[in-house]
Amino acid sequence: MRVLLTSTAILLAVPAFATAQEAEELAPILVTGRSHGYVATNSVTATKTDTALLNVPQTVNVVTREQLDDQALRSLGELLRYVPGTTVGQGEGNRDQITLRGQNTTADFFLDGVRDDTQYFRGLYNLERVEVLKGPYALIFGRGGGGGIVNRVQKTPSLTGAMASGRISANSFGAWDVSVDANTPVSEAAAVRINAVYENLDNHRDIFEGERYAVNPYVAVDLNADWRAGLSYEYVNDDRVVDRGVPSLDGAPLTGFRDQFFGVPGANRTTLEAHIAKLRIDGDLADDVSVSTTILYGDYAKVYTNAFASGPATSQTGTVPLAAYTDPTDRQNLLIQSNLTWDVTTGGLGHKVLFGLEYGDQDSANQRRNGVLSSSTLDLANPVFPTVTFPALSRNTTSNVESLSAYVQDQIAIGDQFQVVAGLRYDRFEITGVDLQPDPDRPFARADEKVSPRLGLIYKPRPAVSIYGSYSQSFLPRSGDQFLKLSPTDQNLEPEEFTNHEIGVKWDVRPNLNLTAAVFRLDRTNATTPDPQNPTATINVGETRTEGFELAVTGVVRPNWQVSGGYAWLDARLQGNESVRLAQTPEHQFSLWNRYDVNPRLGIGLGVIHQAGQYAAIRTSAATTRLPAFTRVDAAAYYRVSEGVELQLNIENLFDTTYFPDAHNNNNISTGAPLNARLTLSSRF
Repeated sequence: MRVLLTSTAILLAVPAFATAQEAEELAPILVTGRSHGYVATNSVTATKTDTALLNVPQTVNVVTREQLDDQALRSLGELLRYVPGTTVGQGEGNRDQITLRGQNTTADFFLDGVRDDTQYFRGLYNLERVEVLKGPYALIFGRGGGGGIVNRVQKTPSLTGAMASGRISANSFGAWDVSVDANTPVSEAAAVRINAVYENLDNHRDIFEGERYAVNPYVAVDLNADWRAGLSYEYVNDDRVVDRGVPSLDGAPLTGFRDQFFGVPGANRTTLEAHIAKLRIDGDLADDVSVSTTILYGDYAKVYTNAFASGPATSQTGTVPLAAYTDPTDRQNLLIQSNLTWDVTTGGLGHKVLFGLEYGDQDSANQRRNGVLSSSTLDLANPVFPTVTFPALSRNTTSNVESLSAYVQDQIAIGDQFQVVAGLRYDRFEITGVDLQPDPDRPFARADEKVSPRLGLIYKPRPAVSIYGSYSQSFLPRSGDQFLKLSPTDQNLEPEEFTNHEIGVKWDVRPNLNLTAAVFRLDRTNATTPDPQNPTATINVGETRTEGFELAVTGVVRPNWQVSGGYAWLDARLQGNESVRLAQTPEHQFSLWNRYDVNPRLGIGLGVIHQAGQYAAIRTSAATTRLPAFTRVDAAAYYRVSEGVELQLNIENLFDTTYFPDAHNNNNISTGAPLNARLTLSSRF
């Protein structure tokens, strides 16, 4: 059996897999996919039907619970650094933010296939796996998702056995955490699973600290032989220092100030309180007809206050300009999704037909107050922090988004060698709101209706090999990811559109080892991007194109050796002016994680991440900041103390490399952590 471990990098391994008996004991009531070790075999997310990943005509990267534990991952950012073609953004120190195939997003996150678009840091403590789906997926997920989406899959209760595990961990910066995962049947037809975590936050940066705690009880019931239901509630409380890194100097990150804080201690802070309830009902209407309905309600209260470097340093010993603002946001999401799947054979062709309906109602309220600093600069030679007040209201908006979608998809089996995945989705997206800042108030509204197609062709020369081609589209309304504003100009513009062409091959070398490769072209029209000169505004840039190649390998190379790795080449440019490169899209990315079991008690792990240089913002001039390339090596060791107890040591940045992993813009650049270690004690009973 496995024990839960932790860290940020590489591993040294112990028992690589649960036994068949243990896997059966943990069989969930509500099935969300299947995996073996690092290898995921099926997903119900990529097509909204239970489909082998071999038969999904687009790139899908899955990080299983086993790999999460082996790498001792704590955040989506840590996890995604090992996923090729995905670039982690800084998120201004207050949220998850990523770039997928050149498309930057704060909202293309999902929970069990349902939209989870509020800006916050998402935990991993209660997850079974994380799925990264590449390319536009409007048919399955609706608006957004231009470069892909990230879906978190929750752990679900099991009727077939009681289980409890606990973990305590601490790292060399002083951060520590404790978590529990307990499952127990409460009757012959019902079970409860509770996951909980407390994290005391710390890192290499001056001033940074914080805490996060969360609890997630989940009740699942077999209503009868054909119907199942689950009710989940998650409470999240996150309170941490906002840290936006270091500024630039002469078009590169400022060096020599890796740990220096550029803000106002006590003022730079973000808090989040979230209540997330999810009801899911699955059932069989007939032998060949099944239905699944999920209702998700989320209430999020967030405050983000910060001072930050608003421009480059004047010199290595000069000054750095500062600015500040505070930004409280409240959001309530009601999202309802219902899918009906019909398996039928007509004319010798097998069909898996999906009919779906989705409804969303999202209310948002946001304010922004600009800060007044006692000093508008920080002296690098003698850094004295200023004080700050926030008297001026610069934004005050309320908005409501109502969306309605209907979609149909057919997965057609033509003999044993050919498959077709085809479908259409209709979306109606309507936003209404009021900008309360001007006098008089300025109401705004816009409604968009879009039809998004998807077509995939699969040829299987052998049962374990698929060669595919796919075409898909998606769109993003002019209100953007977060519905905070809609200017009079944007109000009259058509949505941004994304079109993806992809050709790939997937090969299950063995049931527990697979290889995937894909080439693609992603075009974006009516494109906007953050203004490098004014990060709170956007500019229209016309059309962009990302062309690329991705390669991934996952699974068991030898009985005691597991790997998960990949390579991505991306060429992301502005159409019509190919000298303009898109932001935070390195040309080359490579990652490889290895776990090797020396014997039944001792395991070792080794990982490497390489990322080529990237621009912090869209390259519009020679002054655009470029983050240099870096290579980071991680390692870990595992020792099984007894049948239910395991000790794990993870080491991040083994060779103490100086690097700058991500940025928010030209002058908010994260510094990579130096050599550090994390020790974890896990138990299971």
